Amino acid sequence: MQRGKLSRKVRQREQLVLALLQQPNLEKAASSIGISKATAWRISTTPEFQEEFRRTRRQAFSQATARLQHGSGAAAGTLLKVMLDQQAPAASRVRAADLVLEHAAKGIELDDIEGRVAELERAVNASGESTERE
Repeated sequence: MQRGKLSRKVRQREQLVLALLQQPNLEKAASSIGISKATAWRISTTPEFQEEFRRTRRQAFSQATARLQHGSGAAAGTLLKVMLDQQAPAASRVRAADLVLEHAAKGIELDDIEGRVAELERAVNASGESTERE
């Protein structure tokens, strides 16, 4: 295969990956980068495309999650403010209180799970060390 043709395929694959993150479907993604739907479909069925698309989508999701985590303090403050605001509708205060309790419980559950996993890891490591000594 010629070098120019290969680089065109790689470029099309990369463009299609990015277009699919911005467009609602394959047809619109293909149109946005100036290729046919059939070409886009052919590209999208290759293992290289699928791996690159998964990796790129994970990166984009990771960035979005980081942005949400950055705003979590403000979100918690808003929930607490609504929950304590006597002028807010009762339904809003109850919903805010419910969410505060729900998220607090999840936090405790996660802490418990992390503790259990750490305990199991210590036990496995200790077991492995005692086996090596024998």
